[in-house]
Amino acid sequence: MQKQPTITIVGGGAAALMLAARLDTGKYRVVLYERNKGLGHKFLVAGKGGFNLTHGTDAGEMIKEYYPDGLLTDCLRAFDNDKLRAFLADLGIETYVGSSRRVFPVKGIKPIEVLNAFLKRIAANGVVVNTGHLWKGFGTNGQLVFENRDGEVMVKSDFVVFALGGASWAKTGSAGDWLSCFEEQKVPVLPFQPSNCAIGVDWGGMLAKLEGKPLKNIALSCGKRTIKGELTMTKFGLEGSPVYAFSRCIRSQLAAKQKGVVFVDLKPALSKEQIVKKIETYQTGKAWSVRLRRSLNLSGEKMSLLRYGTSKETFINATAVAAAIKRLPLTITGLAPIDEAISTVGGIAADAVDEYFQLKELPRHFVIGEMLDWDAPTGGYLLQGCFSMADWVAGWFNLRI
Repeated sequence: MQKQPTITIVGGGAAALMLAARLDTGKYRVVLYERNKGLGHKFLVAGKGGFNLTHGTDAGEMIKEYYPDGLLTDCLRAFDNDKLRAFLADLGIETYVGSSRRVFPVKGIKPIEVLNAFLKRIAANGVVVNTGHLWKGFGTNGQLVFENRDGEVMVKSDFVVFALGGASWAKTGSAGDWLSCFEEQKVPVLPFQPSNCAIGVDWGGMLAKLEGKPLKNIALSCGKRTIKGELTMTKFGLEGSPVYAFSRCIRSQLAAKQKGVVFVDLKPALSKEQIVKKIETYQTGKAWSVRLRRSLNLSGEKMSLLRYGTSKETFINATAVAAAIKRLPLTITGLAPIDEAISTVGGIAADAVDEYFQLKELPRHFVIGEMLDWDAPTGGYLLQGCFSMADWVAGWFNLRI
């Protein structure tokens, strides 16, 4: 009887879990190696703040949120958000679309239950799982070198799929410390950079007392795009979904000029003319700041931000302050440290792989998940990308034999 080809999966995060669940173990012997004591460590950490499994927007619109254009298009079309939800339902994980269009497990299902559903499917699929195995690089004759508690382990495999993650949240094992191993093999790589992270603003101590306070019902602009939402002011700067979505825009600005700029609209529901009218027609006899705050129903946080971003002359002029309220510029000094970022860009260059994420320099070796240089916002897009890539590669293997 002909021996089954072996597929080695290196890594135990979201992409690896989906791949192990989808590969046809009737055709292949599948072995997974993970550095931690268990699988899905970052998967669980990501679920603590609300477990966005995907996004509920139209699949065609969803694809537009991924960069670079085209890299993930085929796999996202082949395994879109509807198919992911159907797969999860088959695991026993029912989901719902929230008011923000983000997709969550139904109330009562915890992240550990989602992980356990994957692990149950992987075990039923006959995948061999070896935890506590740190990948150290490439050995001789195409072998993989792992280190466990007993020393070095050399592994020979017919195919290898790397799913080692990026460089954010090092405490989960996603440290990006594998980059040099591929560089030594002449695989094009890029340095890691933070994405979906806080932005730095030099408040000059003025907003220290407002640390952790929200800026609700605002709109943030960077480049030609505007996103409504909520921000949080911190000593470092600003956090929140609108900021995260502009990571690529801000990185480009910082690379070109060592500083960036975003614009905050403090009253997105009103036009500049409507703001001027409300200020000018409000009852007289009140101090200007009181008049401004009450006529527009501005929160204390918004008033503090307005004072910070305007001169005295602008602040006391109805027309000038209305323009500032609609487009208040904030200078960005930098991005949060990489280990505080939700995700990273960089890693294996996009042009280093073929359409099935197989390394051009190392045939029969594939890379999926955050290892590759691609970007997407939070809100389920990141997990969807990892799951779709894994399903795409599993499909290639399953149809091959």
